[in-house]
Amino acid sequence: MIVRRAEPGDAQGLKELGDAVGSEPEGWLVTTNGWRNVADERRYLRAIRRYPNAAVYVADDDGRIIGRLSIARDQHPASRHVADLGLMVDQSRRRQGVGTALLEAAVDWGRHAGVRKLELHVFPWNTAAIALYEKFGFVREGYRKEHYRRGDDYVDAVLMAYWV
Repeated sequence: MIVRRAEPGDAQGLKELGDAVGSEPEGWLVTTNGWRNVADERRYLRAIRRYPNAAVYVADDDGRIIGRLSIARDQHPASRHVADLGLMVDQSRRRQGVGTALLEAAVDWGRHAGVRKLELHVFPWNTAAIALYEKFGFVREGYRKEHYRRGDDYVDAVLMAYWV
């Protein structure tokens, strides 16, 4: 497995990963209607490569995308030192170091970008992800009641942070 910057050619694999993770009955993603289509994902990846304040990384296992991490710096002048991230790992590859490797890429990106703090939201029922983040060094900073709308429901989120 290697961790690398995503390329437009990864769009199909990222769509498949997003759809697979999104269809798990536990409800790991905010969206309930699947991942963006391949053409939109490809456009997004092309655009993000030209934008220095954000990045997408993939965990690539011999051509198969098994993990994705997106990271974006806050654009407000008072909080430009903060970047938000999102992470997903293929169900068959969890608890094998994929998430940790992607988080390490985020920390490296943050250091090079001058980011001091990484933030993420995680659903409170995603105890395995919370354990991964805490083991990595993230701390819980808050609890956001009914922060996301998933389908017809409003769901809570745990706010976690890591100091780079």
